[in-house]
Amino acid sequence: MNVIGVVSALKSEASCFMNLRFPIYRIVNLGENTRLCLSSMGSNAAHGAALKLHEYGVNALVSFGVAAALDDKLTPGDLVLPESVVDGEHLPVNLEWRNQLERLLSSHLTIVGGSLASCPEPLTSRQAKLALGEATGACAADMESAAIARVAANAGIPFIAIRAIVDPIYFSPPDALLSAVYPDGGVDFIRLISLLINRSVPPKTLVHLAMGMHAARSTLTKVVQTAGMALASGAINNQNENDREASSR
Repeated sequence: MNVIGVVSALKSEASCFMNLRFPIYRIVNLGENTRLCLSSMGSNAAHGAALKLHEYGVNALVSFGVAAALDDKLTPGDLVLPESVVDGEHLPVNLEWRNQLERLLSSHLTIVGGSLASCPEPLTSRQAKLALGEATGACAADMESAAIARVAANAGIPFIAIRAIVDPIYFSPPDALLSAVYPDGGVDFIRLISLLINRSVPPKTLVHLAMGMHAARSTLTKVVQTAGMALASGAINNQNENDREASSR
């Protein structure tokens, strides 16, 4: 039986599974064969969470959360199920598992494939998104998936990324706002009020961000509701059985 380990950077992402407290770096059991670790933002944090899950005994890894669009056709709430993750090299995704998820979800959600790029920090301008898209050929980007994919590749275990678009290419969170956001996505409300008062962050920006996160979370919640807590990881078992049958002939 596969035990999958899910890494999410933000509490708002992790809560799409169930309404629980998710302390950073504490492994939470989500049913019989799913474990989740809240990493906080960034590749180093995600790498540590993925390693911890693997040491805990999981034998498949999932990067689960939101992403920024690098393609102007993508809108908040679109689901990205990449065939590879790009970070100087193309890191593999288990295509049998990924394709099974797409078959399950295609009638419910708008799904795109292609590549998911890695970025070291949040993309805060249209220009930065266009430049990364041109350099990598990717349709979307996040900060964590590449690190998780590397842990999976080094361990020789399956990996997929499940990412919902939170901000389109024409709108990005401003630099100033990031100073009011904790690593797990929580908000420093005193700092945020100060930014609003001195007009460093316009109120309409918060409305855009809230709408984008609502759309992304609705998509991620739909993934869990449709594919189950195990996120259709039974496809890995089927692939392993087929591989064994092929090798015995």
